[in-house]
Amino acid sequence: MASTDTTPAARPEHAGDNGDNGDLAGLEAGLDALETVQSGRPPLRETLLRKVLPPAVAVVLVLVVWQLLVWAKVTDAYKLPSPSAVWGEIHDAWLRGTLLGYIWTSVSRGLLGFALALVIGTPLGLLVARVRFVRAAIGPILSGLQSLPSVAWVPPAVIWLGLNDSMMFTVILLGAVPSIANGLVSGVDQVPPLFLRAGRTLGATGLRGTWHIVMPAALPGYLAGLKQGWAFSWRSLMAAEIIAQSPDLGMGLGQLLEAGRTNSSMSMVFLAILLILVVGIAIDLLIFSPLERWVLRNRGLIGRT
Repeated sequence: MASTDTTPAARPEHAGDNGDNGDLAGLEAGLDALETVQSGRPPLRETLLRKVLPPAVAVVLVLVVWQLLVWAKVTDAYKLPSPSAVWGEIHDAWLRGTLLGYIWTSVSRGLLGFALALVIGTPLGLLVARVRFVRAAIGPILSGLQSLPSVAWVPPAVIWLGLNDSMMFTVILLGAVPSIANGLVSGVDQVPPLFLRAGRTLGATGLRGTWHIVMPAALPGYLAGLKQGWAFSWRSLMAAEIIAQSPDLGMGLGQLLEAGRTNSSMSMVFLAILLILVVGIAIDLLIFSPLERWVLRNRGLIGRT
């Protein structure tokens, strides 16, 4: 009788343990499966349909409309060249070996100027965001500089520094630094105070707290400021290259655009516009889009892209 009394009581206890363990194992397996689905790469066909096909269709539609306008003779031929005429200009520049030179001259200036703006704008943004007196003194000035057209800096930069690369970099810095600094300030302002208190509790204060708490939490706003800073860098450089003409400066895309206007060659003008647009798209796809995906992936938001 003793054995029959104790056995039924023991069985439900073990059965409950097994059930709990099974539930926990199922929950862990479900979470692992969910995490795998979110972090997995989409199939190549889906990527082509979602990301490659739409811009390709848009480009084809633009070319078709462009050619139709040429055939309809909505304006004189010298004002609106055909796509084939622009392609011929590209082909001739490639055969002369000058096409890549145009691109590299401007891209190297733009990237170096943006790097300098990044080195200056990041600590400036942190200083404005973290020190109230500095924000009250410099914050409105940065906002005003950000709204000032970059082309306004070209004449004084030419007078101050002359027709050289230093003038180009000065115009880029004056156009890009305010955007980078304001983007970081906006990102820091959106950091939850709980993060800062938790960091101080764990001993992350001063520079350590800025590096481990503030900067990671402010990364989305900072990245938006970087994108805007690059846009201002590129536009500032094009304005400087269009206005400042000198053999010592070489032939960048802005100089190419101005040369087409001077020679009344609309095919050259369209070539310069096309190259400026392509470079801007390429920088976004090669640099900023991967950075955005990395931020989203680290924050568990990659499934929403």
